[in-house]
Amino acid sequence: MPGMVLFGRRWAIASDDLVFPGVFELFVRVLWWIGILTLYLMHRGKLDCPGGVLLSSYLIVLIILLAVIICTVSAIVCVSMKGTICNPGPRKSMSKLLYVRLALFLPEMVWASLGAAWIEDGVQCDRTVGNGIIATVAVSWIIIASTVVTIVIVFDPLGGKMAPYPPAGPHHLDSHESSQLLNGLKTAATSVWETRVKFLCCCVGKDDRTRVAFSSTAELFSTYFSDTDLVPSDIAAGLALLHQQQDSIRNNQEPDEVVSHSPGPSQEADLDAELENCRHYMQFAAAAYGWPLYIYRNPFTGLCRIGGDCCRSRTTDYDLVGGDQLNCHFGSILQTTGLQYRDFIHVSFHDKVYELPFLVALDHRKESVVVAVRGTMSLQDILTDLSAESEPVDLECEVQDCWAHKGISQAARYVYRRLINDGILSQAFSIAPEYRLVIVGHSLGAGAAALLTIMLRGPYPRVRCYAFSPPRGLLSKSLYEYSKTFIVSLVLGKDVIPRLSVTNLEDLKRRILRVIAHCNKPKIWLQV
Repeated sequence: MPGMVLFGRRWAIASDDLVFPGVFELFVRVLWWIGILTLYLMHRGKLDCPGGVLLSSYLIVLIILLAVIICTVSAIVCVSMKGTICNPGPRKSMSKLLYVRLALFLPEMVWASLGAAWIEDGVQCDRTVGNGIIATVAVSWIIIASTVVTIVIVFDPLGGKMAPYPPAGPHHLDSHESSQLLNGLKTAATSVWETRVKFLCCCVGKDDRTRVAFSSTAELFSTYFSDTDLVPSDIAAGLALLHQQQDSIRNNQEPDEVVSHSPGPSQEADLDAELENCRHYMQFAAAAYGWPLYIYRNPFTGLCRIGGDCCRSRTTDYDLVGGDQLNCHFGSILQTTGLQYRDFIHVSFHDKVYELPFLVALDHRKESVVVAVRGTMSLQDILTDLSAESEPVDLECEVQDCWAHKGISQAARYVYRRLINDGILSQAFSIAPEYRLVIVGHSLGAGAAALLTIMLRGPYPRVRCYAFSPPRGLLSKSLYEYSKTFIVSLVLGKDVIPRLSVTNLEDLKRRILRVIAHCNKPKIWLQV
């Protein structure tokens, strides 16, 4: 921190990130130099063959060139170990050393090409010498190729668009010109991140919803990283420092005083009942994932249990749809829930951005119509998760300030339309009119289930939701207050998803910047 500036642009690597790469290259180069020197000293008497003068000259120049490269790389390693993360002053000579090191690639490439050409011409010399030359040429090109790959990896597309602080100081950024510059940088950063997201999710599709999700995800990442000059190793170092800091605080902290509070008989009975309901309905939330989760939970027996259902064809009285050509999903659902085939009203594994798979079943044990929404399991679901900005939610209730997570809100709206407009719930309650409606889900599915429950609160006042590990930042405070009487959230231990939100990530970024700024050690001591 900050990223190195070479050739007039910023790169995604800091001047103190070159210790380990330099040591590795130094190790390879020293071994290589020793091998070439040994080859020359042991076989120089055998180079009196046709073309031997060329090979002798090749080995001598290569030995000298490798010695110069070794000295340069050693200097880079030594300089990279100086200073601290936020004090790059002792490493100010790093850019000059890198220019020298990059310049040495030109004679190395030329010499490797000449060596390849001479060997190709069929020089008639000792076979050991010839094999040694071939090995040196191969190693030369491998190192050159790996260097090119490294340059591509640390290339920052925004490095040439840095916004330096003007001489008048940061307050000058309020000017019209500076505002235009910053807006241009933000637009460029969003475009770069959108390109990256599209590349990573190239197989998702290109419909309107997907394009909106790409833009939303790019906006999230560009906003999060736009106001820092951190390189990836800085983030890793900051996380390591925070971990050390938390361990130190935990070890030195006095144990908290434990205040026991026993619930009353009625509260204890309600708690036991809710825990039993959570245990029961969790099976439906797990069943919504289909066969992958079932096989994961039953690695030795799962395939044998559902294998017979994969190729079995059934006729059904109900509307079972969506991506289950061989019934493998449905076989795992039956095994997980313990229900019968006739107990299911609708099963959909249709999966797109903002459109989640779900199932609707009749649970005769609890006398309920269960809607289970699947959690994150695909790239489409990840894009839904990352559409994290807030959007207003149109609800038929007297609640002000109704805001929710955009991606999850859109997913809940999709399931709502399917349940109501397609008559799925009407069909379920025509079979069991006395049952109550229960909506469940895990992770992303838990967030969608919670919002779906709020949307269905009007037509189904007795609706209840069991959300397992719902994502943080899902609802505005007013919606949370409104829904806490009919939505039960269950979080297990230190699960990160219920604690992950844009606000918490911003707080994490501030903590990383603070702990890095106060660090007085070189980054190398945080990595060993």
